[in-house]
Amino acid sequence: MTMSDAPVRATVYDAAFGTVNDPAAAEGFTWRLAHSHYENFPVVSILLPPPLRQDFCNIYAFCRIADDLSDEIADPDESLRLLERFRQETLSLYAGRPQTAVFTALQRTVERHDIPIQPFLDLIDAFEQDQRLTRYDTFEQLLDYCRRSADPVGRLVLYMCGYRDERRQQLSDRTCSALQLANFWQDIQRDLNDHDRIYLPRETMDRFGINEEQLRRGICTEEFRQCVRFEVDRTEAMFEEGDALLPLLSDVVRPQISLFGQGGRAILKAIRRQNYDTLTQRPALSRWQMGRLIFSAMAARLTQVVGQEHRA
Repeated sequence: MTMSDAPVRATVYDAAFGTVNDPAAAEGFTWRLAHSHYENFPVVSILLPPPLRQDFCNIYAFCRIADDLSDEIADPDESLRLLERFRQETLSLYAGRPQTAVFTALQRTVERHDIPIQPFLDLIDAFEQDQRLTRYDTFEQLLDYCRRSADPVGRLVLYMCGYRDERRQQLSDRTCSALQLANFWQDIQRDLNDHDRIYLPRETMDRFGINEEQLRRGICTEEFRQCVRFEVDRTEAMFEEGDALLPLLSDVVRPQISLFGQGGRAILKAIRRQNYDTLTQRPALSRWQMGRLIFSAMAARLTQVVGQEHRA
């Protein structure tokens, strides 16, 4: 670890393993964490029923910290060591002995919603894979990574919302994998420059005549645009498949969950607006755009409520 890495590492380490035994203080920590990070969609919006807001923060804190242990530690071996420790902390939680702030807060959520351990372990496994595997040959291999890096998040959300059936989980998986893929196409240049990772499948790059040197040099050709367009189009199709989940959700939680797909689609739309050039400029959502997503979901919810009252 270099001197310049030290502050980042210390911040991540403290977040992951800082000890807070008081549940209220621990939940205050996860609440602040959830409201201090930029995401492509609001983690906890005013659309979320108040009883679920703290639970969402507790789950988010686990996901955010595990991700940081993967991405913010410069040494892969050190990252693997810390992720293994995070795994042991997860096992301790399920043994009834939470040791750190994030797990002290998470214990309440796990017990309240009877959440199994596997989604948490899958997420840690995916972040460990990031330290060992930085290139993907096929789209199927990438989807297998998404199965552990993204799909567990949707399943955790469903558990919190009271849904445990396989049908809803499978539809959620399509949306979550699509959201992960949208983030990959958004961050092609940053993933390579900051983490030496390429998530564009080699088979897709070969199909359009793209090579790693071109990506490193940030050269956006027509072939690169077509390559990204191909991936954006099939990611859009996955979002469309995942839309079948929304009618299967209660009116109370549907608006918040719909934001996941809307946020991902907004990223794809931003990529299209840049004519698929994500090498020279990273597409991102502004706070105004995120606010518009929430407003649209609120308007849809209000229309639904008015319609129900009218029918009554």
